Amino acid sequence: MLTDFYTLQSYEKTDNGNFSANILLNKDHNIFKGHFPGNPVTPGVCMMQIVKDLTEEFTGSKLFLKTASNVKFMAIINPFETPDLILELDINENEDEIKVKNTTTFGETIALKLSVTYKKI
Repeated sequence: MLTDFYTLQSYEKTDNGNFSANILLNKDHNIFKGHFPGNPVTPGVCMMQIVKDLTEEFTGSKLFLKTASNVKFMAIINPFETPDLILELDINENEDEIKVKNTTTFGETIALKLSVTYKKI
């Protein structure tokens, strides 16, 4: 869905079963030309899509967003200044759904915290 918006640089599954992913935003993507001209900001909905994409990648499941709670955008993600992001995903899976707690950071700055539940499709 977000063709060429970001690149998954690396990821690892931690000892406690969580995932840590390093992504690189494509500062030249067309989304940034309109959001916002001269002052690019990564749209929150795009960050939510990245969390979904990574969860699908890590679980091998196709997902549909069921609920989102505690969605907190805490810092602006400018793709020219901070294109390297770390996404920590605490993924809990059962038969019908997957719950994810995410914290997204750049450097020492927390940019996003959210909790989502996806339905497996």
